[in-house]
Amino acid sequence: MIDLNADLGEGFGRWTLTDDDALLSVVTSANVACGFHAGDPSVMRRVCGLAAERGVRIGAQVSYRDLAGFGRRAMDVPAEELAAEVAYQIGALRVFAEAAGAAVAYVKPHGALYNRTVHDAGQARAVVAGVRLAGGALPVLGLPGSLLLAAAADAGLTGVPEAFADRAYTPQGTLVSRREPDSVVTDEDAVVRRALAFAVRGSVEAVDGTTVEVAPRSLCVHGDTPNAARIAARVREALETSGVSIGAFA
Repeated sequence: MIDLNADLGEGFGRWTLTDDDALLSVVTSANVACGFHAGDPSVMRRVCGLAAERGVRIGAQVSYRDLAGFGRRAMDVPAEELAAEVAYQIGALRVFAEAAGAAVAYVKPHGALYNRTVHDAGQARAVVAGVRLAGGALPVLGLPGSLLLAAAADAGLTGVPEAFADRAYTPQGTLVSRREPDSVVTDEDAVVRRALAFAVRGSVEAVDGTTVEVAPRSLCVHGDTPNAARIAARVREALETSGVSIGAFA
């Protein structure tokens, strides 16, 4: 069984980016922006309500405080401050999830914070400390082999390995920087093929043509990818046709 997740609620005021309605009809887990890279109270409330109606698990997508850079700029945040900001974001989303009759079921870092916690032990531990500060033993989504998943395990939390059907991989199993060309896979057929490779074979082809072993429990399709909802629907159909069960991990 594999979970399908997408980044949702990535709007702010009159600005919208993700097709939340369409994606919530396909995915099993919604990574909801908590206001630091995108999202505002109205957006969070609406997405939580829709997710609860459709039985989609609600996850807090926590970020560096970087609205202007969409959370994708490298930042140096002291560990104690970062832990507090992570807890703050989870708490904000929890209000709207509980108002919709649901709950925050897991946590996933976004953008620069996600990539930083792959190799930075201090930032990884700070994210986990923020999860613990917010209360509850919430699962944490992260890259397989990352220090974030190791820190989660050390703290008694469930670390959930995930893969990205629409991102290019290095031979080391990390994501190619968005500053590099072709770091995002936009060809729909290629995304579907990669999703099947992850789910069925537990591997993906890296940018140099080598095979990287990646065995995810959750598979992400970015909500801001062009035609994301259609791609996600095609991925789900292909997985189910191949005999892969789709279900939330949380």
